[in-house]
Amino acid sequence: QVQLVESGGGLVQAGGSLRLSCAASGRTFSSYRMGWFRQAPGQEREFVAANSGSGGSTYYADSVKGRFTISRDNAKNTVYLQMNSLKPEDTAVYYCAARDFALGIGPLGYNYWGQGTQVTVSS
Repeated sequence: QVQLVESGGGLVQAGGSLRLSCAASGRTFSSYRMGWFRQAPGQEREFVAANSGSGGSTYYADSVKGRFTISRDNAKNTVYLQMNSLKPEDTAVYYCAARDFALGIGPLGYNYWGQGTQVTVSS
């Protein structure tokens, strides 16, 4: 079982920045595709960003492209989400997820999920 723990959420004013971190316990972290998702109250969970095991390929939702950057440090078993130019509509619980290609497809294409960290952006 892979354990994922998010951190770095908080309250920030519009236009500000936050960096989220997700620490993983897996021994084969470098083989995982890592993703960030978010869920606002009453809304469905939505994709935010993802990167490949090497970090060489990145993917972003149109709503965050140009403002958010996903990165990873495989030596630290950690994936990051740098969030700049934050908007009130970015307010949500942010979840880290891992895709292990040795396993079958899980929820939203991922196998493991963290518990989430709250990001609140005020006007």
